[in-house]
Amino acid sequence: MDTASGKRNPLRIALAAIGTVLVLALAGGVGWLYWGHRQDVATEQARVDAVQAAGEQAKAMLSYDYNKVDDQLAAAADGLTGSFRDDYTKLVQETIAPGAKEKKLTVQVTVQAGAPVSATPDDAVVLLYLNQITTSADAPDAATTGSRVRMEMHKDGDRWLTARLTPV
Repeated sequence: MDTASGKRNPLRIALAAIGTVLVLALAGGVGWLYWGHRQDVATEQARVDAVQAAGEQAKAMLSYDYNKVDDQLAAAADGLTGSFRDDYTKLVQETIAPGAKEKKLTVQVTVQAGAPVSATPDDAVVLLYLNQITTSADAPDAATTGSRVRMEMHKDGDRWLTARLTPV
């Protein structure tokens, strides 16, 4: 305010307005950069956690002993999402468990390597390299086969669940 005339100085008002806009823009920019950094950190953690969870889930889903196949594979279904869980449970009950019991199959899966294909903080696609060691009543000597699977993972709370498993 101009003390002599009681009028405001337009230059001071303009400078104050520009200063306020600059401070708000700077605060917004810092907030946006911080949010982006937090997303990057969460995505990197998802890449690590999803690969580990996918490996554990692949072993649970694909390993079984004919004596305990129903319990083992039912427990594995707990780590699956919605319709994939339903499809997996149906496959286990109608095909895998009866076949395993009939042929006295034992399958042991080990994860040889795994890597993220893509990831966000709540979803990831993981590629796993697996070895399966299989024995049966007809072939008691262990047979080892290698395979690759692509697993789609979804984070539900603090757990990573399998939404799809596709042989590659």
